[in-house]
Amino acid sequence: MRKIISLICFLLPALAFAAAPDLRSDAPDRHIVVKGDTLWDISGKFFKDPWKWPQIWGMNKDTIKDPHWIYPGDVIVLDRATGTLRVNQSGGVVKLSPQIHEGDSSHDAIPSIPADAIAPFLRKPLVVAENELKNAPTIVGTREGRVLLGKDDVGFAKGISESQNNNWHIYRAGKTFIDPDSEEVLGFEAIYLGNAEATAFGEVSTFNVTKSVQEIYKGDHLVAPTGEISGAYLPRAPLGNISASVISIYDGVSNGGQNSVITLSKGQRDGVEVGHVLALYRKGEVVKDSKLTLPDQRYGLVFVFRVFDKVSYGLVMQTRLPVQLLDRALNP
Repeated sequence: MRKIISLICFLLPALAFAAAPDLRSDAPDRHIVVKGDTLWDISGKFFKDPWKWPQIWGMNKDTIKDPHWIYPGDVIVLDRATGTLRVNQSGGVVKLSPQIHEGDSSHDAIPSIPADAIAPFLRKPLVVAENELKNAPTIVGTREGRVLLGKDDVGFAKGISESQNNNWHIYRAGKTFIDPDSEEVLGFEAIYLGNAEATAFGEVSTFNVTKSVQEIYKGDHLVAPTGEISGAYLPRAPLGNISASVISIYDGVSNGGQNSVITLSKGQRDGVEVGHVLALYRKGEVVKDSKLTLPDQRYGLVFVFRVFDKVSYGLVMQTRLPVQLLDRALNP
């Protein structure tokens, strides 16, 4: 296994939390890390609030930029006196102080949350402004009068110049995101269809489809790819009050479960950040034959992993009920 030298700098937390996480009654004294573990899962074996793992490990967002520091085979030790966890690597406990650590490649490290669940969402722009797709290069034709395009097919598009990148993502306009409270248009979902490479330029340019995940038609658009978003996620509660609605559940379903990706009606302009953890609530039911309304029911947690200006995407980490459209996401 390839080794790398990585610098891990752990400092004492500068950001205090309101209360220490509660230990589970069945918390073990130690846990041996295995492939497939996440920092969230590991913390959940010891504490009732696994999303507070930065506090559990004695960290905050300013003291660790890259959580690639725990590997399969490491032993996680619970310090019951302080209510924190420590890592026993190669026979020695890793203390929270600056040091050089020789470990496995970061590709083998334990991630914060299930990486596979959000990987398809990290590079593709999912929410666009009203005219962003309309003004993007547009597919206007196919060779031999084909109705649709797939991998290795040739297509023709308007709006591509030779000075632009040769590589493109292919998108189709999807649903419109609307705030259920204010009825403001928050953005437009762009459905990722595949990749293309421009091969000849002119008023009508030629491209080859290099990847296809859905059928591609005339009228679909070409968008320049964006850089991949960092996967170093540090969960934390928002500093300000957040009150968002679930406005979409990925794949067009009306209900979601654990590891579902959902769209929230708040974004960067509202103070939402990557890493924020929000509690999911179901609106209280009205009692039959009565005007009384039951309190809203808290039933799960969602982890925000990508943020746009007016909306954000979150991964459902825990849930006791199916996630439904118009459920609320509030400070945990």
